[in-house]
Amino acid sequence: MKIALMDSGIGLLAAAAAVRRLRPDADLVLSSDPDGMPWGPRTPDDVARRALAAARAAALHRPDALIVACNTASVHALPTLRAELEPGIPVIGTVPAIKPASAGGGPVAIWATPATTGSPYQRGLIRDFAGSVAVTEVPCPGLADAVQWADESAIDAAVAAAAALTPSDVRAVVLGCTHYELVADRIRAAVGHSVALHGSAGAVAAQALRRIGEQPAPDAAPSNRLTVLLSGRESTLPEQALSYLEGGLLEAVSPAH
Repeated sequence: MKIALMDSGIGLLAAAAAVRRLRPDADLVLSSDPDGMPWGPRTPDDVARRALAAARAAALHRPDALIVACNTASVHALPTLRAELEPGIPVIGTVPAIKPASAGGGPVAIWATPATTGSPYQRGLIRDFAGSVAVTEVPCPGLADAVQWADESAIDAAVAAAAALTPSDVRAVVLGCTHYELVADRIRAAVGHSVALHGSAGAVAAQALRRIGEQPAPDAAPSNRLTVLLSGRESTLPEQALSYLEGGLLEAVSPAH
């Protein structure tokens, strides 16, 4: 079994680690776009073009499924990717976990990039899935970039700024960018350990297995096959990736070759 994941940068690590936990025997292909990141400020057409290039690079390795481990790409490029790759390669998008976060009652905060915060896409998800729950949209300028470059002081500053905008009575925080899941421990410390954090990595990993008719097998013998593609070039995990638990997990179990 081979699962590919794509993102502008290292935000795909959270979903890759989730796949690794569910199916340690799965070969992984990680396709990111350091030449074109960040995707957030780009036009929708440009995001779709960059995402398609990353997806095509991954598709050359003949994966059984492709996880679009990026909220921005899922918003702007999912139809394009599915039109090109499906049904041969199932494409699984990433949606902010607003529905499960709201199921426990509110209030709920959604941390997201400034471009996503207040967008028709996110407002539609709130309308469809949050019901009567009170929702606060919290823009997090600079947080995804700080995580991408493992800039400790910038991460702390961006998390603190977002926490200051988060109502003190929230019961749950939705991590509306895949990069944020890599610093979930810092976010939890900033908003309080009683607040539930809801990311998307586990859900998209499980959905990828369902789409290819596989079941979780966390005790399976680990694969040592990890392919890293940086704007289409075969490489190794970026140094910044190894700053995070998820990157270390992939490196420890799957040396690139």
